[in-house]
Amino acid sequence: MKMKKTVTILSVVLMAIMCQAQSIGPLEELSANPRKAYGTDYPYEFTTVKLTKAPKGYKPFYISHYGRHGSRYYWNSMLYRELDSLLTTAHNRNQLTPAGEAFYNKFEAAKDELKTGVSELTDLGWQQHQRIARTMYNNFPEVFKKGGNVLAVSSLSGRCVISMSGFCQELVQCNPNIEIREQSSRFTLDAVVPDDRQNPIKHQCPKPRPRYEKNRDQFQGNDTLRETVIKRTFTSTEGLPGNMHHIGSNLINLYTSLPNINHEGMMGNLITDEEVAAQWEGANLGTYSWLFPEQYVTIPILQDIMRKADAVLDGSSDHIADLRFGHDSYLGPLTILLGINGADRDPEDPYEVKNCYQNWETCKASNVQLVFYRSKKPGADILVKCLLNGQEATLPVPTDQYPYYKWSDFRQFYQTRINEVKSE
Repeated sequence: MKMKKTVTILSVVLMAIMCQAQSIGPLEELSANPRKAYGTDYPYEFTTVKLTKAPKGYKPFYISHYGRHGSRYYWNSMLYRELDSLLTTAHNRNQLTPAGEAFYNKFEAAKDELKTGVSELTDLGWQQHQRIARTMYNNFPEVFKKGGNVLAVSSLSGRCVISMSGFCQELVQCNPNIEIREQSSRFTLDAVVPDDRQNPIKHQCPKPRPRYEKNRDQFQGNDTLRETVIKRTFTSTEGLPGNMHHIGSNLINLYTSLPNINHEGMMGNLITDEEVAAQWEGANLGTYSWLFPEQYVTIPILQDIMRKADAVLDGSSDHIADLRFGHDSYLGPLTILLGINGADRDPEDPYEVKNCYQNWETCKASNVQLVFYRSKKPGADILVKCLLNGQEATLPVPTDQYPYYKWSDFRQFYQTRINEVKSE
């Protein structure tokens, strides 16, 4: 009993050290790749990752997945409409700088496409999911090599349905013996978007605020980019539609969305990646404030994950994988609910938030994969490993063999977390 307690303490210490190691990373990552400052607009990054070998005798046999749709046009038509009105008015009044005029001409040439494409998946988004599917297949061939049944469910949004289709088609290309049922239905909304107004099951849950918000006035961020881009675009803003703060935000939002829709360069040098990176920490705080209160909304998704995994383990399900395709507004909160890489730490210091959560982890096509392992040895524990965007991730569940966790410990930990929320 004493030895078991010692191991548990050591595993918690190990996790704390790993989280501390991660805490020195975000600004360094941003310096190496300023585009990560695009946050939830960042297109999925494919990197070569060497995964930790499974414990002796263990092989993967089942995968549970939640993925965000891939790259898309901007989600709200107001962005394109407002910019069209703004730039046209400024052009007609000769209030554009030369750089602003060049931007206007490129926007004018693309605006019909942009307005038509609002919220739709792009070719890049399709390709992202195909490549993620093939990577999953190649990383865990033991799960898929004999074929088998897969259930894929999606939100009712077209971009999620098409993301699901691209992913599933690629899996079947890898092995035609894989049988996949794809479903986008009100019957399965609990597994992907539980609070969708079309969900016949109505959920009530608390909406906690992150603790740092009471100290937010202590944060001194770089918030000059809106003013800078406006000065570079317009010779004067007098008489232009919209307030300056909103106009600046629209211009930044367009800029960070452009790589997703194959229109990089449209804005020339009106904004640079380095300037977006300089104001990232404040933007990251805003993303955390948006996602953190929604974490309990994703409890039905976590329950679906546990229920379907248990069905595979007890033999009542023959699935080799369960796939879910939804949105950043659920993937991000699910990351926090699960505490992936310390995202649930909820610090009081606003400067500490960046070390718990980075909004580029909820990028286009971002995904969580839970990979299940078993041994032929009788009575051996089922193990599970968590991947965030293809990379091994920490969970707040005690373990002495990271990145592997006992499923029994995983299940008990998160069932306790769910019960504590429901008792509030």
